[in-house]
Amino acid sequence: MALELEGQSAIVTGGGSGINLKFGCSVVIADLNLRPEATQLLAEYPHDTPAANSSKPSVLFHKTDVTSWPQLTSLWKKAIQVHGKVDIVVPGAGIFEPEWSSFWRAPKTDTNPDTPSRDAGDAEPGRYAVIDLNLTAPIRLSQMAIGHWTTNKQKGCLVIVGSIAGYLDTPIRPLYHATKHGIHGFVSCMASLRDSLGIRVGAVAPGAVDTPIWDQGFPLTKEMRDDMAWVDVDEIVQAMYQLVVDKNMGDGTILEVLSSATRVLPRFPGASQEVIDIAAAGYLKAEGPFLAELKKNGLRV
Repeated sequence: MALELEGQSAIVTGGGSGINLKFGCSVVIADLNLRPEATQLLAEYPHDTPAANSSKPSVLFHKTDVTSWPQLTSLWKKAIQVHGKVDIVVPGAGIFEPEWSSFWRAPKTDTNPDTPSRDAGDAEPGRYAVIDLNLTAPIRLSQMAIGHWTTNKQKGCLVIVGSIAGYLDTPIRPLYHATKHGIHGFVSCMASLRDSLGIRVGAVAPGAVDTPIWDQGFPLTKEMRDDMAWVDVDEIVQAMYQLVVDKNMGDGTILEVLSSATRVLPRFPGASQEVIDIAAAGYLKAEGPFLAELKKNGLRV
């Protein structure tokens, strides 16, 4: 474990496999299940001493459906119980618009009885699992983290998993792209928290990565696989690590990670300077009092 993370603790959702498995210090992994490589990690770094009283890194698994707010609460309480504090939160769980929750496979109704969708057509309120998992869950966990840090007058770091899909588009997977656009917008909105509250928020925006996300029914042909410039998982982990340890980042930073290079995305891509100046002039006046009150009273969750 790097010295910069010694003694720190993290919550990582979707940590049972893929990108999130490779990231962490003393970690509480939240997922529905663990792949063999994650089980091996738990065996290698067992949680046998209170991390709050030891710099020894450890890994603990807490089974969690992140779309359940009570289960997210249980996850948070477990992390505090085990480590005494949470320094880093990585809401990384996500799915790639599988057939069972796809815009092009509408929820089951009387006129659409044979759909593979598991999204209920008669739900009140209606919902799509992709949006619940990819967008709502990370925002709720971020809200819990910011609430904890502000009420305890503690610094913290949020690293959220975005995607190049957050600024690209295709009709093939519109729900997935919409959620990643939303993630990038949310992260950008948190930019001012770094300098005003010591809470740093950033995201990685990887290109195509060969992880279990592709096992969700996406018809990836050989031609598509051969044409993709695959990003090594370790490159993404390094970018996430950079967001945690580099104090100059975390002001809404979004790191694009491609096979060729990593770069910081511009904060307002596509916006004219006139629009930026007009928006900034109005919002900056309101931001000051808002952030001062948040610093004083914290966010109750």
